[in-house]
Amino acid sequence: MKNAGLIDRTFGPGETQLKSVPGHEEIEIGLVKLFRLTGKMKYLDLARFFVEERGRASGRKLYGEYSQDHKPVLEQDEAVGHAVRAAYLYSGTADIAALTGDPRYVAVLEKIWEDVVGRKLYLTGGIGSAGGIEGFGPPYELGNETGYAETCATIAFALWNHRMFRLTGEAKYMDLFERAAMNAFLSGAGMSGDLFFYPNPLASGGGTRRTPWFKCACCPPNVARFIAGLGGYAYAVADDNVYVNLYGRSTAELATKRGLVRLTQTTDYPWAGDIAIEVASAGPAAWTLRLRIPEWSLGRPLPGGLYSYADAGPGMPSVKVNGKETPAALDKGYWAVTRTWTRGDIVTLSLPMPVRLVRARAEVASDAGRIAVERGPLVYAAEAVDNGGSVSRLLFDPSVLPEPEFRPGLLGGVVVLTGRATAFRMRNGKEDAVPSVLTLIPYYAWAHRDAGGMAVWLAAEKDKIRPAGAGAEPGT
Repeated sequence: MKNAGLIDRTFGPGETQLKSVPGHEEIEIGLVKLFRLTGKMKYLDLARFFVEERGRASGRKLYGEYSQDHKPVLEQDEAVGHAVRAAYLYSGTADIAALTGDPRYVAVLEKIWEDVVGRKLYLTGGIGSAGGIEGFGPPYELGNETGYAETCATIAFALWNHRMFRLTGEAKYMDLFERAAMNAFLSGAGMSGDLFFYPNPLASGGGTRRTPWFKCACCPPNVARFIAGLGGYAYAVADDNVYVNLYGRSTAELATKRGLVRLTQTTDYPWAGDIAIEVASAGPAAWTLRLRIPEWSLGRPLPGGLYSYADAGPGMPSVKVNGKETPAALDKGYWAVTRTWTRGDIVTLSLPMPVRLVRARAEVASDAGRIAVERGPLVYAAEAVDNGGSVSRLLFDPSVLPEPEFRPGLLGGVVVLTGRATAFRMRNGKEDAVPSVLTLIPYYAWAHRDAGGMAVWLAAEKDKIRPAGAGAEPGT
């Protein structure tokens, strides 16, 4: 509180105050939290000052695009600069929009979000392709082996999406939260809990390993903070609506206008798409349960059109209450089930979870002639250790969908996908094409075994495989 008071006295619009902004955004989020905790308007006013002063010279030298300080926030229309700074700025701005009701902030945030999701987002939910600035590159510049996708940027992107959900009530933002959390974020933290990635590329030549610490050690404590707070993102309450945003074994007690409601989820998600939710409340009460229906279960990997499925779609999701099919209206990406709920009611949501093949837009040159594989919310990857020592010399056969198989003894228990590929190998000076079994693991689980190549985007055209004799095993 003393530090916040010092900052409040030092910065602001007053004649004796500094009209400047932080080079690295995030204080805006903290100031909003202080306002909510204390009710003191000065903290919200200062957060708003930092947002609205950004991009305005006011007698100072601007930090430029790197710190989103190139023009006023309300005039910005695309994501630029350092990805962590940007997503924290957008998160803080969303907080201010929620508290002030200013629609201008919402319009700007939606426009920038569409720019990210439509042109600058990795399939894994990571953001920031340009390693030199740890930030956003030009539209559709999404290199795989060179991709940065910093762990902290993924966390910031998830936090921004959660705030956009709270602003709008739209499920698409929690779809992005889930994709980022289950893929790019989990990749950033080793299963042992003490090894971390700073960047999270989508391809590797084998030299990428997690480490216990970094000179700039922002990611490890941020990982701990994010994991500790995950329970707070799974559910939400607004008026007579109870939202289920994240699926997984859990129990939550939620305070609603109709009294305390307890929800208990039983599921093997993300390995299976059947989710049972038991409702317990003090007595019969009428309210609406809103179940997020992920984009991937409706035939689209993500909103925005940057990626699309290359194969035929699955069946539609279904919902039952106490074993009976229940009409449910899809509203803002949620199935809304309105009824008088009683203790012991059980809602069963079934999300078809077939293996899906993904293509990127033609503008994404790094992914041209390549296919990625998903199942449910998880993106998959090929590792050299499972595929004859090389992934860059494999030609994926997309005519046969890989088959899922749960292997409890592998990588803590994962669903593995096995498909077909052709391995090109040099023998006696000649290149042989050898039919091979392609093995894929969840992307988040890579780099936990022997060092070797990894690729999310698999060559589906012959000219995309690594030429023979081109050197060490690369990524793509």
